[in-house]
Amino acid sequence: MSTHKGMLAARVFAVLVIVGVGAAAFRLSFTTLRDLAKLAHIPASDAWLFPLIIDGTIVQATAGALVLAKSPERKFFTRVLAVGALVSVAGNSIHAIAGGNPLPAWLCAVVAAIAPISLLVDTHGLAVLFRAAQRHSAPVIEAEPVIEAESVIERMSAVESDPTPVPEPVAIEPATPREVSAPSSSRPRRSSWPVQADMLPLEGLPA
Repeated sequence: MSTHKGMLAARVFAVLVIVGVGAAAFRLSFTTLRDLAKLAHIPASDAWLFPLIIDGTIVQATAGALVLAKSPERKFFTRVLAVGALVSVAGNSIHAIAGGNPLPAWLCAVVAAIAPISLLVDTHGLAVLFRAAQRHSAPVIEAEPVIEAESVIERMSAVESDPTPVPEPVAIEPATPREVSAPSSSRPRRSSWPVQADMLPLEGLPA
């Protein structure tokens, strides 16, 4: 039980440290990039937008990389995250090197180009997120299996080359009728015809 409480306390402390360090780093980076925008001849009233553009792009790239962790579009957000972090680090370093002096013309042009480039990248990133969401939400339709003509021809040729043996028909002999014998009787059968008196023999009768 004590181990569980210790792990919970360590996690809470780690979260507090990350939040504190993140807030401090954002504050310092925001101030430095705002001053860099002033050195690049950006009006002081709009200079605070420069760090928001860079940090906003970094936040969007981080969110896109987390949401599309298992999608191929994650590579786009990973690259944007790397470039955004590089621009932020380079801006802070250039501010330190400049020492409060105005930037040269070519570097002012680079700072001025960051805003429109960030707008294009963020807009494309939003389109990538919408496209990925539509693809994942669309129903998956299973395609019916397509039987190729070559496979059908191969099966037909295999059947013709090795046909299934068919049993030969068996001739059935017709049954011979049985001979029906007349029933034998010891007693003579009476004729069904009537016997007339004139048909009897007259011999041997008294005159």
